[in-house]
Amino acid sequence: MHQDIIPLCAADIQDQLKKQFAYLSGGRGEDGCPVITFPDYPAFSEIPEKEFQNVLTYLTSIPNLRDAGIGFILVIDRRQDKWTSVKASILRIAASFPGNLQLVLVLRPTGFFHRALSDIAFKFNKEELKMKVPIIMLGSVSELQGYIDKTQLTEDLGGTLDYCHNRWLSRRTAIEGFAQKVKQTAQILQSFGTELAETELPNDVQSTSSLLATHTEKKDKMKEDIRLAVEQGDDILGSITKPVTENPEYKLNQDQLDNQTTVERLLAQLHETETAFDEFWIKHQQKLEQCLRLRNFEQNFREVKAALDIVSERLSAFTDVGNSCSHVEHILKDLTNFEEKSCETIAKARMLASEGDAFIESNHYAVDSIIPKCSELLHLCDAFATETERRRNLLNKSLELHGLLEKSMKWCDEGIYLLASQPVDKCQSQDGAESALQEIEKFLDTGAGNKIKELNKIYREYAHILNEDLKDHVQKVFQKQESMEEMFQKRQVSLKKLAAKQTRPVQPVAPRPEAFVKSPCTSPGLQREYVSNSESSALRRVNYRKGKTEMTELHQSRGGSTMDDEENLAVLRQHVINELIETERAYVEELLCVLEGYAAEMDNPLMAHLISPELQNKKDILFGNMEEIYHFHNRIFLRELENYVEYPELVGRCFLDQMEDFQIYEKYCQNKPRSESLWRQFSDSVFFQECQRKLDHKLSLDSYLLKPVQRITKYQLLLKEMLKYSKNCEGAEDLQEALTSILGILKAVNDSMHQIAITGYDGNLNELGKLLMQGSFSVWIDHKKGHSKVKDLARFKPMQRHLFLHEKAVLFCKKREENGEGYEKAPSYSYKHSLNMAAVGITENVKGDAKKFEIWYNAREEVYIIQAPTAEVKATWVNEIRKVLTSQLQACREASQHRTLEQTQSLPLPASSCTSPSRNHIRNTKKMEERKADLTGLEGYGTTVAPKYPEKGKGWAKTSHSLDASEENDGWSSAEDPLNSSDAEEEGGGGAAGGEMKLTPGKYTVVTDYEKGVSEEFTVKSGDLVQLIREGEDGLWYVKNLSTGKEGWIPANNLLMLIGNSKSAQSLSSSESGTASSTLSTSSSCSDSCNASSTSFSDIKG
Repeated sequence: MHQDIIPLCAADIQDQLKKQFAYLSGGRGEDGCPVITFPDYPAFSEIPEKEFQNVLTYLTSIPNLRDAGIGFILVIDRRQDKWTSVKASILRIAASFPGNLQLVLVLRPTGFFHRALSDIAFKFNKEELKMKVPIIMLGSVSELQGYIDKTQLTEDLGGTLDYCHNRWLSRRTAIEGFAQKVKQTAQILQSFGTELAETELPNDVQSTSSLLATHTEKKDKMKEDIRLAVEQGDDILGSITKPVTENPEYKLNQDQLDNQTTVERLLAQLHETETAFDEFWIKHQQKLEQCLRLRNFEQNFREVKAALDIVSERLSAFTDVGNSCSHVEHILKDLTNFEEKSCETIAKARMLASEGDAFIESNHYAVDSIIPKCSELLHLCDAFATETERRRNLLNKSLELHGLLEKSMKWCDEGIYLLASQPVDKCQSQDGAESALQEIEKFLDTGAGNKIKELNKIYREYAHILNEDLKDHVQKVFQKQESMEEMFQKRQVSLKKLAAKQTRPVQPVAPRPEAFVKSPCTSPGLQREYVSNSESSALRRVNYRKGKTEMTELHQSRGGSTMDDEENLAVLRQHVINELIETERAYVEELLCVLEGYAAEMDNPLMAHLISPELQNKKDILFGNMEEIYHFHNRIFLRELENYVEYPELVGRCFLDQMEDFQIYEKYCQNKPRSESLWRQFSDSVFFQECQRKLDHKLSLDSYLLKPVQRITKYQLLLKEMLKYSKNCEGAEDLQEALTSILGILKAVNDSMHQIAITGYDGNLNELGKLLMQGSFSVWIDHKKGHSKVKDLARFKPMQRHLFLHEKAVLFCKKREENGEGYEKAPSYSYKHSLNMAAVGITENVKGDAKKFEIWYNAREEVYIIQAPTAEVKATWVNEIRKVLTSQLQACREASQHRTLEQTQSLPLPASSCTSPSRNHIRNTKKMEERKADLTGLEGYGTTVAPKYPEKGKGWAKTSHSLDASEENDGWSSAEDPLNSSDAEEEGGGGAAGGEMKLTPGKYTVVTDYEKGVSEEFTVKSGDLVQLIREGEDGLWYVKNLSTGKEGWIPANNLLMLIGNSKSAQSLSSSESGTASSTLSTSSSCSDSCNASSTSFSDIKG
């Protein structure tokens, strides 16, 4: 027998079991031995040994160990077989049976012959068939029933045992499949439990949530598999107990009972496994959920901590104690608003700390990590509340101090106004003097509750809020108070003298200019040093104080009326400077309010939901460079102004020192149309309404966006007022210069507003240089190459054009009015054409109208008659154009002379020249000196200048005009050109005697068109710049057209005609001289030095 055969399953040998050459019916012997039946199977001998062993091994493995240990009873049915087959079957079974045998019962053949043969053969072969158990030969089933009860035998053996082989096989397959399912489920659950136990907890919310979802999904799948397995086991158990269910008297055989026990055991095992897994899952799920809550807590902690840090940082920015009551109130309001906005963050922090406490109470596994975070959150919240209260207390103290200061300043201002309002003529009488004294004494009585009494007490009481600026402000207010009291004392002394002794009426006399003195604003002991922006202004103030002392001494010898008049002027000047500084402070506060209340809120995440998508990222358009303007005024200009509060007449220097910084207003005003257009689109936005509500503004944002425009125009009014009261003061010149500069900035701003409205210009307007003038004119245009009288131009209907004069060009535009409101109604200017200033000439006077002047182009090929609105506008434009042309001509002259001198000294003279190098150098030097002398007196020259200018602006060329044209144009002529005259007189003799011009290699300007070159493709036109490269045979020159880049041969005779008397940039021939009316041309190198073109300057009238 084979003991090492691996246990098999019915499913593995299902086909072999179906042959039914042996089966386990479920019957039992008297002692409970399992019965294995070998039915009559004709092909028994043909069964393969492997199959035979598999079936026997499987059948013997089915009974429980106790029954199998007793031994098996084999029933071999060979009633229809032969003895030889019986013998072979017994021998095969005995050799292959793997279990213990208790008894072998053989039903021998029923045929007479084979029965007798079997009896005889059995006796003779008994030794051969000898087995460990007895073999009993039975002749009939009745004999069989003597060994095995009838109820334990199947029907084919005469018994009553209900047995169906196919049903048995199906049930065995199901039970074994269920057992395998239970085993696999247990293994899977164990593996899954191990996986869960070994899983590391993630460190973020998303990963933890994902892990919890994944594990839950796997758990649900496990539970579903268990449910299906239980259903499978219940079905098998139901099929086993079905007969009993249908017939309670039915008795299950032992095999059926064993199957029932097996299935019940498997179901119990499955339930136990499921229960253990559920208990483990509950713990694992709880841990994962705690981990998820912890990760959420940690993430919320980081967010709240970051929000608290931002809140603390913004709170730390509330360091300013303010510079006035309104400023402090604004800061307090901002602090309150900030505290209200921060309440949500503080509430989140405290709620999160409470959530952490709940974790701790629920015995969270990460208590050691949660406790420090809760403590930190509570600490930050308490620190914020403490710091907020501290800063509020500081601001309240600051508000209290500023209230005292403003009461003192108001009292001083009222005193100054009282002094200024007392008429000098009425005070000359005794009654008038006594009345004035009573007014002064009554006013001084009001000082008890308004003035600062002890400066040191203020310093002690408000020491914790006094920074340098505030301390200086307190000192200035106290000095102002003392100065005002000193003025009252002097006025009292003066009035008391008048009241005590009155000999005769004193008529007020207008003070002599030299008797005007400075207002005694400060006593000698209170003169203080301050920092100016330049050494000159500091020296100016020292001289002022020195002169002030001298004038004070002079004042003592003058009458009281002069003193009073100067005091009145000083009071008025003080009033203007006070208004300037106070309005400046208010302006800075308004800018800050807009920037913090509107601009900063556009970046506030808490307000983002109120901003429409179209308005987002457009803060720069809406507010322009307002922040830059605010920083300039807050950090620089306001502080500088405050330094002049005691010296108002010198405030012009403050404006001059900061004049360049005022250019920032040009950028703001240029952006204003875009800003207002954007505002009109979103003026009804909920965001702006909410901001206005928080700021408690009565006016909407657009009113505050207009403040910078209003402020820059306000300065000139205040400067005019200050200048009016400072005519004889030392700073009057600075005030006048500052006023002029501010007006210039306003003009530049106004001009730039028009310039940005130009449409249709392809180039870059910035490349045209600075915008000098702009205005609307009536224009007549004539395009011509011949000569016609200027009076003919007047026959055409004029065009309305808006001209823009730049340093390098003048632009002609058509003004177009736009429909809309505000800046949207501003006109636009459609670009028509432009003139390069390098090719422009002017005629200042046009007969018949004092408001007209001419601008002509390319030697009058294009003539523009310009009619200004007034003669004054015409004069301004003509003067400005004259300045442009003069500067261009001077720059070109100097560059040309410098280059000519360099090349005369460095390049060899032509071989044909008969003039020695030294003599030629002396002559050229003399010529340059004479030209420089001509240039010096050019601006006052009385005749017109009309050199012809080539098409491309590359050089100067000769032109001529008819007599009629000359007369119509105020008698101008090219012969009267001082440039041509000076050069022609010197070079005329050389031209007459020298004969034909000698060609030398170099660069020349063409003065006439030529299309008959040796090569048909090589042509040159008037104004082209050509380079003579080398001289060839047969009188030909190889020439390169620098304007087109092409090269070719040109006969020398034609070349002389083409370039006329044009000077070479590389060599200056001795034969360069011409007639008195010769043309003066400059090379492209000179043109390059004059902004890529030479300058035509003509018709400049003194």
